[in-house]
Amino acid sequence: MAQPSPRTGHQAGKRLRVGDQPAARAMMLGLVMLVTALVLLAPLSVIFAEAFRQGIGAYLEALARPDTLYATGLTLFVALLCVPINVAFGIAAAWTVTKFSFPGRSLLLAVVELPFSISPIVAGVAYLFVYGAQGLLGPFLMEHDIKILFAIPAIVLASLFVTAPFVVRELVPLMMAQGRDAEEAAVTLGASGFQVLRYVTLPNVSLALLYGAALCNARVMGEFGAVSIVSGNIRGQTSTLPLQVELLYQDSQVVAAFAAATLLVGVALFTLVAKFLIERAQHKRQERVTVDTLDG
Repeated sequence: MAQPSPRTGHQAGKRLRVGDQPAARAMMLGLVMLVTALVLLAPLSVIFAEAFRQGIGAYLEALARPDTLYATGLTLFVALLCVPINVAFGIAAAWTVTKFSFPGRSLLLAVVELPFSISPIVAGVAYLFVYGAQGLLGPFLMEHDIKILFAIPAIVLASLFVTAPFVVRELVPLMMAQGRDAEEAAVTLGASGFQVLRYVTLPNVSLALLYGAALCNARVMGEFGAVSIVSGNIRGQTSTLPLQVELLYQDSQVVAAFAAATLLVGVALFTLVAKFLIERAQHKRQERVTVDTLDG
């Protein structure tokens, strides 16, 4: 009777997985580190190196430029408007999709997530055909002296469009996984719809809601494509921070451009830190739920 080979016996005792071999693991790790260094770390390093090339004084002076200060203030203003609106819309849309059964529910969710698959440039052009002088609502707006395009309202509308799915995308999977049992029990006990939302649903999805809001904020402050089309990129009037970076770079003011860019990088880094903290809080919450279940 033939004896099993050592290799066959090893495979029977321990199932090999992709990446178990040291050579494969080292090659994969090296490839990931190389791509990370070339695609992520190198550009970020260049941004900060160029921003501080002439010293901290020149960096602060670049940030204190009146047009850069205005662009920063406008960007913050748009974010303060868009994030709460998208949070409210995301809660309402996720609640509707996950807690109610109605024809076209999947279609509604697909429409809400449509901005993920549409180029921001296309979205900006679409706004031109709706609110422009020759657009669908253009004659009405001109007749009533209402200015949408090449003004702050257009920036807000375009930012709302491109960021609409972020909160919904974070809430829907979690609400679907939780089901409707807790809400139905609360209704049985006499709770109103608003009370169910406030005391039952939102506490269970609060961390996902915060993460969605952080992503929405980062996208609002960093949006370029759609905003550049509908705003006209007028320096000191409709120029947001990403547009200001482009204007400064085109004017060969490299230090000022990269100094403004560091503010956007700061927003991205803040989002990453928020993501890490939220994920850690979610992990700790899951551990507490597991311990409580085992103790019970």
